[in-house]
Amino acid sequence: MDYLLNLVRRHKSDETVGIHSVCSAHPLVIAAAMETALERDLPVLIESTSNQVNQDGGYTGMTPAAFRDFVHGIADRTGLARQRVLLGGDHLGPNAWQSLSPEAAMAKAEVLIDQYVKAGFRKIHLDCSMSCSGDPVPLQDAVVAERAARLCGVAEHAWRTSGGEAPVYVVGTEVPVPGGAHEDLDELSVTTPGAAALTIDVHRQAFAAAGLAAVWPRVVGLVVQPGVEFDHHKVIDYQPQRAAELSRFIEGEPTLVYEAHSTDYQTPANLAALVAGHFAILKVGPGLTFALRETLWALADIEEQMTGAGQGSDFKNTVLEVMRTEPEYWRKYYDRDPAQVRFDQQFSLSDRIRYYWPHPAIQAAQAQLLANLERTTPPLTLLSQYLPAQYEAVREGRVRNLPVDLLKEGVAKVLRQYMDACAGTAIKELETC
Repeated sequence: MDYLLNLVRRHKSDETVGIHSVCSAHPLVIAAAMETALERDLPVLIESTSNQVNQDGGYTGMTPAAFRDFVHGIADRTGLARQRVLLGGDHLGPNAWQSLSPEAAMAKAEVLIDQYVKAGFRKIHLDCSMSCSGDPVPLQDAVVAERAARLCGVAEHAWRTSGGEAPVYVVGTEVPVPGGAHEDLDELSVTTPGAAALTIDVHRQAFAAAGLAAVWPRVVGLVVQPGVEFDHHKVIDYQPQRAAELSRFIEGEPTLVYEAHSTDYQTPANLAALVAGHFAILKVGPGLTFALRETLWALADIEEQMTGAGQGSDFKNTVLEVMRTEPEYWRKYYDRDPAQVRFDQQFSLSDRIRYYWPHPAIQAAQAQLLANLERTTPPLTLLSQYLPAQYEAVREGRVRNLPVDLLKEGVAKVLRQYMDACAGTAIKELETC
């Protein structure tokens, strides 16, 4: 992963640069990410998690090789060269098999790592922080690091077997869990420099003990908590002064930057400040599918205004009915009265609705919605009313007034905020104000 190694070198040489990581399996989100990469003449980093994509299929039903082919197919359709698609694996370890004994879970994790690397994933987040059946809670740092080093050895063997660029690694984990907090939040504790130093030290020692000391310079990222998170309806904003000591600490590590998870919904200024504070890898996922849902909901409203109630695809009601009858992906997150549940299903920042987009009934209703709006183009007046950002893009000639293009533009406007932050553009603009 030479691009990331060079990016980290540039960042460590006082260039305020970074990269955003798109953590989504939605084809329109991935297509939007690739089209914005083409706009800026940049590569795109796409990541999947161990729950989402694994040797058993994960919740997407895709193995690592299948996910690679899925992403490459979208690249081919958008015109982005495959070699400009960087693939990463997030929270790779025993996470999906915590109910098993430690040895059984780690055996599954070894298969997972082997398949990811052989499928061409070259950014590997080694995360063994979770306790398995019979483990103490929490795990000791040395045990976490020892297991991570064990998986690194598997990754190195898989790379040498399959060829290509050498993998780069990310270590550490963040709290709360990925994908947004389950409960209301007011403030988060920022990782202390001492805790960051301990994570680095125990992993460096574990790598050396496993005969992997030469690999350590390819460990480019450390996951810590910079004090950013979101719950159902609130965002905890980044406050650079609270993370100032943490930012200064990493300056003493010549090959490491921070990887920030749950950066969804941060303001453009906050994203730029994160990159300036050495959080040079910014993960985003629910924020992108949230933007997609906003646009779908607006298109459904436009369709209703054009056809009359009950005359169109009935898209919104179809989605909510599927969620009501199949509550697996939201039940433990939304536990209030029925009216609040219905509200959260649609508008929560945790965006549990994203798990339902592949459902056949929803796909059929979405196809009808998009076909209706492609057959009869929405008037500019309704675009201005329901999708003002897309209206401006259509008027400027940047986006066609077609439903799929409007959807991708809804995602792209979020992605451009990340790209500006990672290019140093937003910081430069702030400094001139």
